[in-house]
Amino acid sequence: MDQWRAEPLSLFSTPEWIQVVGVFDLETTGVDVATDRIVTAHVGLLDASGTVIRARDWIADPGIPIPEGATAVHGITTAHARAHGRPAVEVVAEVVEAVRALLDAGIPVVAYNAPYDFSLLKYEAQRHGVPPIVDPSPVIDPLVVDKAYDRWRRGKRTLAVVAEHYAVRLDGAHEASADAVAAGRVAQALAERFAPWLPGTVQELHTRQIAWARAQAASLTDYFIQIGRIEPEERLDGSWPIR
Repeated sequence: MDQWRAEPLSLFSTPEWIQVVGVFDLETTGVDVATDRIVTAHVGLLDASGTVIRARDWIADPGIPIPEGATAVHGITTAHARAHGRPAVEVVAEVVEAVRALLDAGIPVVAYNAPYDFSLLKYEAQRHGVPPIVDPSPVIDPLVVDKAYDRWRRGKRTLAVVAEHYAVRLDGAHEASADAVAAGRVAQALAERFAPWLPGTVQELHTRQIAWARAQAASLTDYFIQIGRIEPEERLDGSWPIR
């Protein structure tokens, strides 16, 4: 959109809050945040160049069979998770601790489609008696930010597609560490591309994303009703960054 390119981007510097970012991603048994379970997880830290400076990965035995459809996405079978995964309660507790430590330090945590990962982590924590993260902040969701600043771009907004659009390499899509790192680098690319229009603080960006996500869900709801995908009385949940 021409409105985002009124001045040469070289005149503007990227916001300070993008210099160091946390990254967070889960691969799971399915897409229901309330009932599905964590299979693999990644929490890491990127510097200003997108280099990984800290990383931790987990594989859990989710305690339930991993459906073939989920295995087709992330490659982890039930047998592999049972043989190599740690007890879910231990993994959930450690992932919560790692994410909470970043947030408590004021480091923004990047999660692509944040309500999925943060909500599923919340329900997993509750399931295993771990104090959950109920109001994560500050969070950066490249999906929400990309839709806000390049609303009319055609095509899908999957991580793979958006990463390609912003020239971010993604090897091993749907592998937790690869997805988490790519999402962090997409967030940094967005900050560079749209630097003149981004808020000066990550706290303000967090607040704006709450409104953007709500508006995006309302717009998608109207479209789905128009094409007959959902009934007029149905509404998509625009809660962000957790449901």
